Amino acid sequence: MSRKPLISIAIPAYNEAENIPELWQRLTAVFQGLESEYDFEVVVCENGSHDNSYEKLTEIRDVDNRLKIVRLSRNFHMEGGMLAALSKVSGDACVVMSADLQDPPEMIPEMIKRWRGGDDHVYTVITHRHGESKFRRIAAEIFYWMIDRISDTPVPRNASDFRLVDKQMYEAFNALPEKDRMVRAVWGWIGFQSSSMEYERPARTGGTSSFNPFVTGAFAIRGMLASSLKPLKLIPIAGLILSGISFIALIIGVVRAFINGVPSPGFGTVTSLILLMFGILFLLLSVLAEYIGMIYTETRARPTFILKNERSHFE
Repeated sequence: MSRKPLISIAIPAYNEAENIPELWQRLTAVFQGLESEYDFEVVVCENGSHDNSYEKLTEIRDVDNRLKIVRLSRNFHMEGGMLAALSKVSGDACVVMSADLQDPPEMIPEMIKRWRGGDDHVYTVITHRHGESKFRRIAAEIFYWMIDRISDTPVPRNASDFRLVDKQMYEAFNALPEKDRMVRAVWGWIGFQSSSMEYERPARTGGTSSFNPFVTGAFAIRGMLASSLKPLKLIPIAGLILSGISFIALIIGVVRAFINGVPSPGFGTVTSLILLMFGILFLLLSVLAEYIGMIYTETRARPTFILKNERSHFE
């Protein structure tokens, strides 16, 4: 008799005591509708909360052994909690979601259906963000516009972290040694067959959002730089352009000196030397930038390829 597929749910939770009971109730309702076909485990990362989130989780764990708790020593932000939860899952597929009820658990059955249909990666795209300030919506639009143009791998506009990934994908993700990464871009880099699901993100009903524009802004900048070498590639381009302009200006200055004479003693010599040195400096910087890019790629230590194996058959 073949075993049922195990579906893992990975959830980071920070100060979510008000939402945890309802979250578990809704997850349990989803599990009940699918328990004849699937087994489930839920790994929640208690991400250094200051409320009684951990106590709420332990109460549930005491009566339902499907819940596993990972507790961090302090808050390591959203992605730190997500990575911690992902490191402890063992399912044939894993759903990554938040604990604030803005990622509806009721979408999980359709994700699983698509996974069984052959998709290794089912990600969600937010069509509208309810309950968020105009500033936050505009900031999100700017972020996605920039990451779409900078990232070396595609990041769908308004894609969220709410997604289902096959075991091969999350194992490849967990094996990556790099520390600074843009998670949404890394999923695209890993590859595999993907599909998207659109949804309107509901407003938070309980608890307080941990959104901080300064922390999030710094994270976004680091993530964009970590997901692409294109900003570094701007140095050689700027170097070539500026050195070209410098040499052209030098030639024009020499020609004008012959035609109109030198405006003041030593002016032409100083100007020529400055232009020449700036041109050489930018050319050297462009070479240095290429080497830095190569060093960055090597130290990131990503594998040169990822194998895709045949899916296990559960029937």
